[in-house]
Amino acid sequence: QVQLVESGGGLVQAGGSLRLSCAASRISFSISVMAWYYQAPGKQRNLVAAITSGGSTNYADSVEGRFTISRDNAKNMVYLQMNSLKPEDTAVYYCYVAGMGRRYWGQGTQVTVSS
Repeated sequence: QVQLVESGGGLVQAGGSLRLSCAASRISFSISVMAWYYQAPGKQRNLVAAITSGGSTNYADSVEGRFTISRDNAKNMVYLQMNSLKPEDTAVYYCYVAGMGRRYWGQGTQVTVSS
């Protein structure tokens, strides 16, 4: 059973930074895409950032220039460096991995940005 464990969430003031990490274990396939999604209360889950095995990245317009996604293929880990955080970034952040027709989600980590 694949496990995705996120860490690094918490409470931060506006303008601050956080770094999320996600460790994928029990992986028996080649991971093509690793990504972070966020979901605010009462809203749908949306993509924050994604990165392919080759290092190509994609960001939501709302975080472009503030967030940076990276991955360590050898360790099956993905990171999200979040700078210049805004109250509207408050949400549960989910790790996501996909490859060879399979996709998995982490349990989520709460990020709260106070004004």
